[in-house]
Amino acid sequence: MIPHVPMRPLWRCRNCGAEWPCQPARLSLLVEYRGNRTALLLYLGALMSEAAEQLAQLNPDHVPDLHHRFLGWARARG
Repeated sequence: MIPHVPMRPLWRCRNCGAEWPCQPARLSLLVEYRGNRTALLLYLGALMSEAAEQLAQLNPDHVPDLHHRFLGWARARG
């Protein structure tokens, strides 16, 4: 079984090919960081920075906005 982890420098899921973090990766991260949303956001922020740098190197003319993809879904509800 291939885990749902990022394939760098494309930042696609090694398992399903979707943009990472894909839905299964998000669920796994929420379980792993249950009770520590701040640590999850810090981790995702560091990965977002890495992804932005790598994606910019691949295509300098188009750097996607990664905030929603990496952080928007992980914010605490309420």
